[in-house]
Amino acid sequence: MSLSPLRLGASLYVPATRSDLVAVANGQRLPGVRSIILCTEDSVHADHVGHALDNLAAALPQIAPDGPLLFIRPRTQAVLARLLALPGIEAVHGFVLPKTTQDSLRDALAVLPEGSPHLLMPTLETREVFDPAALAALRGLLMAPEVRRRILALRIGGNDLFNLLSLRRRPGRTLYDTALGPVIAALVAAFRPFGFHLTAPVFDDFGDIDTLRAEVHRDLEHGLVGKTAIHPVQVAPIEREYRVSSGEVTAARCILGEDAPAVFQIDRVMCEPATHAAWARQVLHQAALYGVAEGDGVSAGEAREARALAG
Repeated sequence: MSLSPLRLGASLYVPATRSDLVAVANGQRLPGVRSIILCTEDSVHADHVGHALDNLAAALPQIAPDGPLLFIRPRTQAVLARLLALPGIEAVHGFVLPKTTQDSLRDALAVLPEGSPHLLMPTLETREVFDPAALAALRGLLMAPEVRRRILALRIGGNDLFNLLSLRRRPGRTLYDTALGPVIAALVAAFRPFGFHLTAPVFDDFGDIDTLRAEVHRDLEHGLVGKTAIHPVQVAPIEREYRVSSGEVTAARCILGEDAPAVFQIDRVMCEPATHAAWARQVLHQAALYGVAEGDGVSAGEAREARALAG
């Protein structure tokens, strides 16, 4: 798979009924947005799905090849089949599959033509999320080679999961301060060791940037690689948190160094290439995409000194 999930960043959900869909999809309305998801599901009223599809049919032939990463969230498998038949659908990188279960995933795969380049992002937001056996069965299906090659990431649908619990987060609370905190950890444990990246749910209050930033910190601590955004004002604050510290970059380079000792310390923190190499590679990749927050880590000279002392 040539597309890295880390490139998703803050994926902005946009109803496919918008009148300026071409400008949005090409990044002209939303400069700096890395990925856009055009939605025909929950953000579109059932009576307006036909209009959304007509809008997409008109927009797709006008999509520029150098715009943001572009995905569509089809409402149903029938909608997915209609989308795949539209001229210009090759401009779309893939599809976000809502409310994914084993059965719905099989149905979606049956609709996709053999050899289609489109990637998939199944969304974990049904009752099966709370059933470890069902998750294991879904993981088994996802790991089949012909399926795995299509999976860019798994999206976590926070609002649907809250709905299943008859809950909604209170103002000023992160997702991790609610009953869904342990659920996110369980999903990471169920899928990340098997090579699947997961993205973080939406933060509903686009006026509360401080709590959003706190939630993104927790997302990163759980190893989530992107986050759904519902308003353009959320994109920059989310992606600023994806910058890595200069200290992390220094540690990552030391860990991946050809002459790295088996164990050494940097600023009194143990570094062990055998167990920290995957982290180090991701840090450097993230730094290349989102930059480095300077002034909060040890210097390269201090790192070299620490390595020398570790010998």
